[in-house]
Amino acid sequence: MTPEAGEPQSFPGPVRAGSRPWRLAVLISGRGSNLKALIEACANGRIDGTIVTVVSNRPQAPGLEHARAAGIARTVVDHRSFPDRTAFDRELAAALDSSAPDLVILAGFMRVLTPEFVNRFAGRMVNIHPSLLPALRGLDTHARALAAGMPTHGASVHFVTSELDGGPVIMQARVPVCAGDTSETLAARVQLAEHRLYPAAIALICSGRIQSAGGTVLYDGQPLERPLLLDELPEAARRCTGSP
Repeated sequence: MTPEAGEPQSFPGPVRAGSRPWRLAVLISGRGSNLKALIEACANGRIDGTIVTVVSNRPQAPGLEHARAAGIARTVVDHRSFPDRTAFDRELAAALDSSAPDLVILAGFMRVLTPEFVNRFAGRMVNIHPSLLPALRGLDTHARALAAGMPTHGASVHFVTSELDGGPVIMQARVPVCAGDTSETLAARVQLAEHRLYPAAIALICSGRIQSAGGTVLYDGQPLERPLLLDELPEAARRCTGSP
């Protein structure tokens, strides 16, 4: 689904519903700040789900400590141990299958996945990307936003497809680009927004209000014409006042 022009739809907030909590698997490569936000949201009931495993492709990823502290099972599938991407993805899929997740969450997972892997988890794998998709796919989004003179930047949560950063967008959060911003200050402002955005989007999926259907996002059973917009952001992410 390509988001249509116009203002994103408003986001009324997550609704908890359903039977058992969703089983969530989170893939990380680095610090795991979004993982930490998801762990907290599950713990305080904002997400009707349980993180059953955290998998990293880097043995020394600091984010693994968040999982350890929360008592969550941890697995390392080191991409450097495999001859090619296909072999790595096969082992990664096996690690995920062993925990039987309902939803696979990419949270700073810095590997391009093969089409075979994506198809295996089609409709039940999501990613967060630091831009207002479809703008600025790929890397270095903060520097590119500044170079382009964009007045607004942000983050998007989308279902994963084999097209890089091209899956149907579920929800976005907008932040201002402030005078004097550097890539670092803008990245920090976007990350504050991500920590609210990702749990909110996952909460909607686990409540059943958001579903993936044949390349389309359904919201309360109806096709989502535009991404939902999260406006419940911390002060430092919403305004150009002080450092984020």
